[in-house]
Amino acid sequence: MNQSLHQRGLTIALAALGSALFWLLQLPLPFLFGPMALCLAGALAHFPLRGFGQVSVAARTILGVAVGASITPQVIAELPRMAASVALIPLFIALIALVGVPFFRKLWGFDAPTAYYAAMPGGLQDMVIFGTEAGANPRTLSLVHGTRVLIIVTVAPFILSHFYGVGLTNPIGAPLSDLPLHELLIMVAAAWIGWKGGERIGLFGASILGPMILTAILSLTDVIHARPPAEAILVAQFFIGSAIGVQFLGVTWGELTRVVAAGITYVLVLAVLSAVFAGIVTALGVGNPVAAFLAFAPGGQAEMTVLAIVTGADLGFVITHHLTRIVIVIVGAPVLAAVIARRRKG
Repeated sequence: MNQSLHQRGLTIALAALGSALFWLLQLPLPFLFGPMALCLAGALAHFPLRGFGQVSVAARTILGVAVGASITPQVIAELPRMAASVALIPLFIALIALVGVPFFRKLWGFDAPTAYYAAMPGGLQDMVIFGTEAGANPRTLSLVHGTRVLIIVTVAPFILSHFYGVGLTNPIGAPLSDLPLHELLIMVAAAWIGWKGGERIGLFGASILGPMILTAILSLTDVIHARPPAEAILVAQFFIGSAIGVQFLGVTWGELTRVVAAGITYVLVLAVLSAVFAGIVTALGVGNPVAAFLAFAPGGQAEMTVLAIVTGADLGFVITHHLTRIVIVIVGAPVLAAVIARRRKG
């Protein structure tokens, strides 16, 4: 227990130092990139770090509430407009599978289950769990998806600011002091009940989707009228950034030159596919360039939520596309796992 506390104490100290340094240097998203950068450096230097476990999971509920609170009657009215863009997601996933599986299988020598689950742009935890059950290598999956998220979260803000001319300065929420106490208490209850209730019924991504669904109902029924306070969003960024960095704890030179290198190269493949589909959506006039870019960026749902908030992008549009992608990947994963298992037995 003492060792665990020491490791987590060192991790939070590094993360806090990273936030402070990025803040003082006036770098973008200091509460996300600061912890991510220093925890990544510490992990690669083999510092005795440790993730925050359920605390990190709880921090994600804040983003679930933020998304849910953004689902208003006006957003629902816009859903038909999104239909043409959302309809492209299955094709997007199919192309990723057709390109990604042979990429990992033929070029990098991954076995079939590992190649499939490494290629699919689902949630990191979901892909590791499903992949392990299908006989894939969980460490490889963890590093490939960790690399994907790390690079996209790092590069996407640069692309947004330099190529789209978008600032990362959109207000992330009202100050805590400006929100009514009863709405804050309702949000806390929605976060907890949505999270634990979602886990109880086996909802994938329960820490985000459970609070999102419950808060969306409260928003649509005129019970709440604001997103979580800015301070809460910063806390979520802090723990998400730390978790991304700690993901690389204990990585070996062999893993860096093979698994992480494969992950880095694959991000370039995904970037091309994402750019093509974002361009199609923009050309068809069914989504603005920034929202289309974020909607098809193959990052994690939590990370893309943060970027959508800080850029002032259409949060409903972005999240609708990511939810569709995740549902397709998650629903398809067990089916593909069964097919792979039958082939291996045959």
